[in-house]
Amino acid sequence: MSEASPNDPIRKVCVIGAGTMGAGIAAQVANAGVPVLLLDIVRDPANRNAVAQGALDRLAKAEPAAFMSKRAAKLVEVGNIEDDLPRVAECDWVIEAIVERLDLKHALYEKLEGVRRPGTAVSSNTSTIPLEQLIAGRGEGFARDFLITHFFNPPRYMRLLEVVAGPASDAALVAKVSDFADRALGKTVVRAKDTPGFLANRVGTFWIQQAINAAIDLGLSVEEADAVVGKPMGVPKTGVFGLVDLVGIDLMPHLKASLTATLPEDDAYRAIAIDHPLIMKMIADGYTGRKGKGGFYRLNREAGKRKEAIDLATGEYRAAAKPPSLPGAVFKDLKALVGLPGKLGAYAWAVLAPTLSYAASLVPSASDDIVAIDVAMKLGYNWKSGPFELIDKLGTAAFAERLKAEGKPVPAIVELAAGRPFYRVEAGKRQALGLDGEYHDVARAAGVVLLEDIKLAAKPLLKTASAALWDVGDGVAALEFTGKMNALDAEVMKLIGQAIPLVAEKFKGLVIYNEGSHFSAGANLGLALFAMNIAAWGEIEKLVAGGQQAMKALKYAPFPVVGAPSGMALGGGCEVLLHCDAIQAHAESYIGLVECGVGLVPGWGGNGELLDRWRHNPALPKGPMPAVAKVFETVSTATVSKSAAQAIELGFLRPTDQVTMNRDRLLADAKARVLALAEGYQPPEPPVFRLPGAGGKAALDMAVQGFRARGMATPHDEVVSGALARILTGGDADLIDTVTEDELLAAERREFTSLVRNPATQARIEHMLKTGKPLRN
Repeated sequence: MSEASPNDPIRKVCVIGAGTMGAGIAAQVANAGVPVLLLDIVRDPANRNAVAQGALDRLAKAEPAAFMSKRAAKLVEVGNIEDDLPRVAECDWVIEAIVERLDLKHALYEKLEGVRRPGTAVSSNTSTIPLEQLIAGRGEGFARDFLITHFFNPPRYMRLLEVVAGPASDAALVAKVSDFADRALGKTVVRAKDTPGFLANRVGTFWIQQAINAAIDLGLSVEEADAVVGKPMGVPKTGVFGLVDLVGIDLMPHLKASLTATLPEDDAYRAIAIDHPLIMKMIADGYTGRKGKGGFYRLNREAGKRKEAIDLATGEYRAAAKPPSLPGAVFKDLKALVGLPGKLGAYAWAVLAPTLSYAASLVPSASDDIVAIDVAMKLGYNWKSGPFELIDKLGTAAFAERLKAEGKPVPAIVELAAGRPFYRVEAGKRQALGLDGEYHDVARAAGVVLLEDIKLAAKPLLKTASAALWDVGDGVAALEFTGKMNALDAEVMKLIGQAIPLVAEKFKGLVIYNEGSHFSAGANLGLALFAMNIAAWGEIEKLVAGGQQAMKALKYAPFPVVGAPSGMALGGGCEVLLHCDAIQAHAESYIGLVECGVGLVPGWGGNGELLDRWRHNPALPKGPMPAVAKVFETVSTATVSKSAAQAIELGFLRPTDQVTMNRDRLLADAKARVLALAEGYQPPEPPVFRLPGAGGKAALDMAVQGFRARGMATPHDEVVSGALARILTGGDADLIDTVTEDELLAAERREFTSLVRNPATQARIEHMLKTGKPLRN
């Protein structure tokens, strides 16, 4: 059997253990375009692969989706450990994700040792068993190739990967696995020491337990506790009780048992690890959270789906109360939160002080690097700020003084700070305090370029109220949207107009990119509704025309323009991308023309650009109608891709557009794409369309009428679809041989401005702004 080399690429992966985590890891490897062998035990001798096949079947139906495309799902092959274990010799990385029992892992590793190729990476997804114990009894070669790779659930969406190497682990092999996880799987790799719970779960489990304990001790309701621990602390809006409901209340005793089995006797977690009678009774009665009959919150179906919350004192359910109204200052100033009078402020400090102290106490035992702990909590638990960043918000001196005043120990790293912040910006570089008491630059992974770093050392080339233009190096400029939800308005269009001549004069090309949660939620509907309410129809027409002009300016600029979306790119945000020469999309890009959902049609050229993509798609029959029908179906139903891969299937991205798996590498990849296109760049030729005319419109109208008859379309859907059909088919004329781009844009403006005046459309927009949900009128 030939030996694998650390220099060999990872071409195939084996995942052993088809539970929730193992199956999810297999799906993400497949999302990266890499074949996966998924193995599990034999339960049914008549159907020996039933366990793994059942997991694959569940993955195909999972919500949120585990697979980014149907093509990815085909890359997973199932098998079983008894028959197919020798096939690990085909694989370059074997990931063990079986139950957390050391005896079963040891038995599996003994078998693996005899069938894998030497030099093939073997890793465990454990978060509770030390690496030293895992490799006990194994040979030198196995120990050399072994590491821990701790994924977070769900593996597709959670960006954190904790990597633990042992003293005997081959550094080159660890680097190869880490690089694959980074670039192919999209993970931010954090190196952790071989300590119980590693980093995120070590801090996160303590935080959850402390938050529950303090809420019970101080007599808070679950609604009060979640209001304090949620948004004001930069924690997801679920708060702590909502989070436990989400992940499963029954996991708490398992986490406690696994941690206390390996933690040092003097670890602070042991003092707070309480099995509350209320929680144990909830688990026994099947109230394990969202996956059970309910949890700390539940929907009482017998009472008309009334939302209820449990009373922490009595254990009885009651109608859920409205969360307490907190002063606005607490959402901006953590000091204001812990300074609130009464039990809410006391609770905030009772959670923060022990949790932040505990995190700080893990330096250097669990990590030599404060940055690693902060990154782990931000990516593993979706905190906006890590523990040391939170201490900075409180002030290191004030934090230490209050701990001393209360007779609590001050962690050594906080003493070392001596009133200085853990983070600072010096000479345009973000720096973190090290164990030597000195500041050191926060290092990025090789090849990572972030706009947030560029902003520390530079000022924008251009700026308006809703957008900015930056020099991101190598002769490339970046256009950033900056408004709420990165919505598009006249200020964005103004900056596009200013940017084109500047980029043409001084740069090789342009990237459209930002580091918000979403690329763009589309046009600013609030401004549009305001204009409607005062009947400022001329302003709306100017916005539509100005948007079309800006999109054309991007499309026909004398330099390449590359769109680099991540998150939602909806409506106008999608139209921006459709006018780019190329797109470098983050894998988690959700793209769609959703205007019909608010009673409108795309008005900034999106119809023609999507039509142009589909009429050149070899998968469709030739002729004017197939492409028109495809675009009509996609746009009229406000279809949004669930990934960048699916956006290619829907035509929002071209087959030649590219996907970046790691969000942090998106800007660098987009820059490289601009530079590759810049050599000898020529703007595209304006398209000329051949549309199906009256016959095509009649066919689309009949389809909508059929949906209406089946209750799948509302009366106003029919009106909006009719407007869309007129744009895409050319209206009431016979078969149309030539329709120019400008003529199609004129049709868009005409239909858009007509719909804006319709009260049913205005009702849809108002409802969307109030509720975030479409109105079915």
